[in-house]
Amino acid sequence: MFFALFNLHHFKKKSVGTVFVYCLLMKTQNIIAAILFGSAVSLTTVSKAQAPTEPVKKGSVTFSAGVGVGNEYNSNYYNSAVGTKAVIEAGLWKAGPGTITLGGELGGSFSKGGRFDNYKARTLVIAGRSAWHHGWNVKGLDTYAGLSAGAGFNQYSYNDGGTIKQDEVVPVFGGFVGASYFVTPSFGFNLEAGYDITQVQAGIILKIK
Repeated sequence: MFFALFNLHHFKKKSVGTVFVYCLLMKTQNIIAAILFGSAVSLTTVSKAQAPTEPVKKGSVTFSAGVGVGNEYNSNYYNSAVGTKAVIEAGLWKAGPGTITLGGELGGSFSKGGRFDNYKARTLVIAGRSAWHHGWNVKGLDTYAGLSAGAGFNQYSYNDGGTIKQDEVVPVFGGFVGASYFVTPSFGFNLEAGYDITQVQAGIILKIK
């Protein structure tokens, strides 16, 4: 109330033209805010309307990538690992209400710090994977579960009066569950958890085909 009275008293000292310009600017700001809000609502509505009912199906190809908590391979990790993983999958077979995909994954799990100075442990993984996908007739939703198998290139190193390093190739097997939600026909968000390159990760997914 005080602010309004102050503004009124202030405007009395100004010219009519100044007051008119001020009112015009305020009106313009309100119009711009309304346009931006309306555009955001429209974009959300359009995205939901365009989201596919069955994002992953026979013939589809998707690419996803994410980052999260990495798996600890070969028992030579001292601290929690950071992991990242990229996946490409193709829908090959219809299986009941869902689709079976086949593809590959590439990623790594990295950790540092421990009982020695400059201790580092990391594992780079390349693997094949297969999963069963089902969307539950919900637009934009895809849920899945699957298995992976491949090879991990494990290395740890540290300083103990000199640099000590050891490399080893280890077999890797994994199991995972996940869910994706597509906000447009070709773009969505992904969440995956399990015993794989990552224990849990969040990222994005792209529908290539």
